[in-house]
Amino acid sequence: MQIVVAGQGYVGLPLAVRAAEVGHRVVGYDVDTHRVHQLAAGQSYVEDVASARLRAVLDSGAYSATADAAALAGFDIAVITVPTPLRDGAPDLTYVESCAWTLGEHLRPGAAVVLESTTYPGTTEELLLPILEKASGLKGGVDFLAGFSPERIAPGSKRWSFEGTPKLVSGIDAKSLDVVKGFYDGVFQTTVPVSGPKVAELAKLIENTFRLVNISMINELATLAKPLGVNIWEAIDAAATKPFGFTRFTPGPGVGGHCLPVDPLLLSWKFQQELGVPFRFVELAADVNRHMPNYVVQRLAEALDRRGMSVRGSRILLLGLTYKINATDLRESPSARVAEILIGLGAEVRGADPNIPFNDRAKLQLPRVDATAEEITASDAVVLLMDHARFDLAMIQQHAPYVLDCRNRLSGPNVEVL
Repeated sequence: MQIVVAGQGYVGLPLAVRAAEVGHRVVGYDVDTHRVHQLAAGQSYVEDVASARLRAVLDSGAYSATADAAALAGFDIAVITVPTPLRDGAPDLTYVESCAWTLGEHLRPGAAVVLESTTYPGTTEELLLPILEKASGLKGGVDFLAGFSPERIAPGSKRWSFEGTPKLVSGIDAKSLDVVKGFYDGVFQTTVPVSGPKVAELAKLIENTFRLVNISMINELATLAKPLGVNIWEAIDAAATKPFGFTRFTPGPGVGGHCLPVDPLLLSWKFQQELGVPFRFVELAADVNRHMPNYVVQRLAEALDRRGMSVRGSRILLLGLTYKINATDLRESPSARVAEILIGLGAEVRGADPNIPFNDRAKLQLPRVDATAEEITASDAVVLLMDHARFDLAMIQQHAPYVLDCRNRLSGPNVEVL
């Protein structure tokens, strides 16, 4: 089939390449011309897609990248994988809307449009469908098909591959579901059909809300256990010996990425708009995590004070700046807020992260250094925010005068865990 994947980021590119590998003719569409030029040159910027894989589907002619909307004509299935950020607490669906208008102009009878972007329940049927109908002059469920299938990307995961993760699928009617499921059956090992788009939209938000709430609970417990003289990490290890009814979550400096800081709040916004009631669990969880960088700085300030120093004028090295271990993604990373607070207090802050690509370094907003023995020794304090595999933890522990370990990976008289 002729497939269009609109949006060639961390969700769209893996889907486009995989669809091309299984035999479809795929057009990867993105309005970012720099990104398109990179793709056309066979340079992948997504960690789960090796450049060699990208070049293989380019060379075979199964995949092409474009910023030209005219190249979308004649598609059988178009998949929307564009961002759905929050703006002032409300979902910003302008990317979805713009993409729907563009696809609608090229929509023909019998074709299907699938939304993968995470959003609140009702978006597919109440927002996407009407735009497609207006742009095309066709009727959804009569002339063309539509559905929702949430992305379940786990960047950098070694346990769950892209195609090995079960895929939820839905359609606006039975025929739409049949076509949507048929497409994804050829891309993923397992598909899970549900009764309609609203169920699939809510299911995705449940997945992320579950994680947000549990991480927040553990983070708050971490701030309360220390004053009680209890090692939260040992207590979590003890609780995790229960073989049922418990899922292990651990503390950290906060949450990041597009999903956890954003997606559950889409649901909270929907409940407030439609039902006039808050989603209290999500709002409390989000508030706890927003304040975790402040707690990290508080703990660091207390440690420096015990050493006869203050934050102002101290040389602080932040290790691991991405939001996830071994990832390259800086989106919504709590490290940015930790750095911002420390700089505001007068600290001399540096950051080290071997995973961040060269073209992303400007986004750090602080001087970047390598985690060498000399740099660590010269620091007054080191904060291990993310324990990437490429860090030499033994060397860090040996040379750092003091370490605030937010991941419970180090030990010794110069180490304090969050």
